[in-house]
Amino acid sequence: MEKKTYTISVYSENNVGLLNRISAIFLKRHINLESFSTSESEIPNVFRFVIVINITPDKVHKIVQQIEKQIDVIKAYYHTDEETIFQENALYKVKSSFLFEERQIQNIIKASHATIVTVSPEFFVIEKTGFREETEQLRKDLSPFGLLQFVRSGRISVTKAKMGISEILNTFKNNN
Repeated sequence: MEKKTYTISVYSENNVGLLNRISAIFLKRHINLESFSTSESEIPNVFRFVIVINITPDKVHKIVQQIEKQIDVIKAYYHTDEETIFQENALYKVKSSFLFEERQIQNIIKASHATIVTVSPEFFVIEKTGFREETEQLRKDLSPFGLLQFVRSGRISVTKAKMGISEILNTFKNNN
């Protein structure tokens, strides 16, 4: 079977040790995480892990089943790129002298639809939101200008279809 990129969404309580147990599931199967991020979800006191992997369809199904067996996990889903809307965010720190001395860098920033978020005498910081290829291209374009620091977030995503997690939680609350 052919490998495909999947976004796994894990809804859970915010308990110590869960991240370690989830990462162990991938480690045991020698699966590399392409991206990982976590934040509060749309539901109070429920957190969402967003994990991106490149794997076969049958393996992603098995992994999600293993994740759901974890005691703190409420529900886990997996989706293809076609089923989600996703972005990444990146920050680029560059020497300030290039902003004023090199007209080309201003053109690169404008062409990439990036924004300057702060300027100081020593450096300036650019922010770019987009797909991995876009943030990576801007990194390559800025490298000749003294790129001092670069950081990119993991993927954040929402599904095109309704996920139904709120209904699951409401059912759970009503039964208890």
